[in-house]
Amino acid sequence: MGLRLLACLFNLPTAVIYGSLSLFVSILHNVFLLYYVDTFVSVYKIDKLSFWIGETVFLIWNSLNDPLFGWLSDRVFLSTQQPGAEISSPEVVLKRLRALSHNGPLFAVSFLAFWVAWAHPGLQFLLCLCMYDSFLTMVDLHHNALLADLAVSAKDRTSLNFYCSLFSAIGSLSVFMSYAVWNKENFFYFRIFCVMLALCSIVGFTLSTQLLRQRFEADGKAKWDQESTLKELYIEKLSVPQEKRITLAEYLQQLSRHRNFLWFVCMNLVQVFHCHFNSNFFPLFLEHLLSDQISVSTGSFLLGVSYIAPHLNNLYFLSLCRRCGVYAVVRGLFFLKLALSVVMLLAGPDQVYLLCIFIASNRVFTEGTCKLLNLVVTDLVDEDLVLNRRKQAASALLFGMVALVTKPGQTFAPLIGTWLLCAYTGYDIFQRNPLSNVVSAQPKLESAAALEPTLRQGCFYLLVFVPITCALLQLLSWSQFSLHGKRLRMVKAQRQSLTQGRAPEVKMI
Repeated sequence: MGLRLLACLFNLPTAVIYGSLSLFVSILHNVFLLYYVDTFVSVYKIDKLSFWIGETVFLIWNSLNDPLFGWLSDRVFLSTQQPGAEISSPEVVLKRLRALSHNGPLFAVSFLAFWVAWAHPGLQFLLCLCMYDSFLTMVDLHHNALLADLAVSAKDRTSLNFYCSLFSAIGSLSVFMSYAVWNKENFFYFRIFCVMLALCSIVGFTLSTQLLRQRFEADGKAKWDQESTLKELYIEKLSVPQEKRITLAEYLQQLSRHRNFLWFVCMNLVQVFHCHFNSNFFPLFLEHLLSDQISVSTGSFLLGVSYIAPHLNNLYFLSLCRRCGVYAVVRGLFFLKLALSVVMLLAGPDQVYLLCIFIASNRVFTEGTCKLLNLVVTDLVDEDLVLNRRKQAASALLFGMVALVTKPGQTFAPLIGTWLLCAYTGYDIFQRNPLSNVVSAQPKLESAAALEPTLRQGCFYLLVFVPITCALLQLLSWSQFSLHGKRLRMVKAQRQSLTQGRAPEVKMI
């Protein structure tokens, strides 16, 4: 039985093993997002100043570590292509897999550091956030970079992304399982649950990376043997100068001339903003637009759907990408977002069922679009390789540079959202009614009753006008993005010729 199981594991397709890595990230990350703030605020009793200091430092580190780790990982690939200086694809993939095999288990260990009090709450909060995000960034960068390194064709990349979405949906089930053991007064069972999740993640990362490494070590050995056999037939070019290493300033200058990269990050900045706006204000919209018209179970169902549906929906979007191309699917989703928002605006806030559908679908489609954009980044990796004639695609570095430009959208979302809400309604979500002890109950009720219609209207306008504005800005920038159709086919053909068509020059006999 054990031998049969091992044989099944060794015969799994590469796309399935690659996609399974998403499972071992999502089972931990979804639980982290849901509980880490509540744990430190309600269980460890962190003070407000320490909390905001930790979040501020985390914000800065979260923005900088993507390009930093990408640069440390891929700077060797930035040199101009030279004969005899080639790095083979199996070697690059093995480098990524070694990084995943080390950082994956460390990511799981850093996840466990949140759920046991081992230092002053403020210090633990800061150290845990930075440590967790560092290992998560390393895992995400190399996992996303493999999407560009394992395949070149759009069909193969959508297949890899398909399994990532499938396993991410399965990983989201850990959120529902966590409800059964979450208890602020008795933390023991929740800690046991987190340890079990972390052990599953460690075993999964170790096994998956080992299986992939064995496959590509065999490919690399075959390539090495072939090159050793033909080594004496190479024409020695003693006059070839040493390869020129690219500095960070030169790389940034190259990116500034990469027109499609610039238009993409403009569009993606708006997309990241909209994704986090939906996440931040989803409970507020439920409370002020639907709380008195739907049951608690319906609200919980909408919240649960918003976690799992984007992954499942993405499976359908990826099948559309195979037929129509990623560019057309993303553009269609922008038009759909604009159309649904306009329809909701015209219908008004009193259409309860339409409002439920719109709040859920707005988040589902927005999150689904975010998950398709990794495919666009892999195409930009191909174009960067061709435009700058690199000896190897610097995929992790490009993913890191995209994150550097777009991650500020995570901060802009709550800031702009709360400012708009306060400017329109006078409602401040951070205010705790400091005068509640000195005013009577009756005036307080009258004030709340007077504020509620305005607050409800303000939430509704925020709900519909933000996606309308985002959709218009994204359609404008996406219309300038030219890496699709004929140009994309040309870039992929050139990348394949650069990476596969470098036959060694053979001496004439």
